[in-house]
Amino acid sequence: MIPLFSVIETMPPWAWIAFFAFIIAMLALDLGVFQRDSHVVGMKEALGWCVVWAVLALGFGALLWHWRGPEPAQQFLAGYLIELCLSVDNVFVFILVFAYFKVEPRYQHRVLFWGIIGAVLMRAAFIVVGVSVIARFHWILYVFGAFLVYTGVKMALPGKDAEVDPEHNFAVKLFRKFLPVAPHDERGHFFTHHDGRRMATPLFIVLIVIETTDLVFALDSLPAVLAITKDSFVALTSNIFAILGLRSLYFALSGIMQLFRYLKIGLAIILVFIGVKMLVERWVDISTTTSLGVIGSVLTTSVLMSVLVPPTVEKK
Repeated sequence: MIPLFSVIETMPPWAWIAFFAFIIAMLALDLGVFQRDSHVVGMKEALGWCVVWAVLALGFGALLWHWRGPEPAQQFLAGYLIELCLSVDNVFVFILVFAYFKVEPRYQHRVLFWGIIGAVLMRAAFIVVGVSVIARFHWILYVFGAFLVYTGVKMALPGKDAEVDPEHNFAVKLFRKFLPVAPHDERGHFFTHHDGRRMATPLFIVLIVIETTDLVFALDSLPAVLAITKDSFVALTSNIFAILGLRSLYFALSGIMQLFRYLKIGLAIILVFIGVKMLVERWVDISTTTSLGVIGSVLTTSVLMSVLVPPTVEKK
């Protein structure tokens, strides 16, 4: 039997309760106070929230350092940076999905808010189960490592970016078999009554697409964070802090994504490094400090190159 409860019990119950109480309070404050009225999130507001979530994450890392020492704190920061890097692909998908469904900018925050809550619940289940599986079947680490190396190499190779086709999304097709979809949105609501029938709105379909695509991205983030730490509390909290900042990251980067041309190459290098770290950890001990240095250096270099190196102009 997989020891799920033994994984959770690695931290006292009050720590889990306190963390999730804080997250719930922040989400309630976000939606109930700052985002009570649907509006277009501007660059200034988005950057402000990016800073807020980054400061909260760093503050939590400092708390971990004081409470449990430097190793868990460094693992938290490394996991946070990795998930933040992987979130860039999520931002690209959000742009495609919102453009496909022609979602009004003032309703995008609402979709992302509930999408993030679903993502948090999925990641929590994945990480707790993942840590439990590793505790019982250690060989699964090599499978995860090989998968990350494959993903990184595939990401680095030139090719056409994957397109998102919501009409062929399995979850969307399944949902439409059980509940009809209204022909138009109803002021940002997910459900409405049309011709005397309860229907989902197209905005709810958008939410389903966001959730199912995040499920796919979780297949990358789970092995990546578990390569850094086997501590379920550290892995989960680092993932959640990165995910909670994803909405702000979307609104901040959606208009300038094309500027970060080398970020995907940097992410590919990071994934390959983490995969190799998993594959050789039995023979070579790569410390968390070294991992954090590699992740930070590659990320910084890829961003600087994107900014400083002028794009090549194709000759006609």
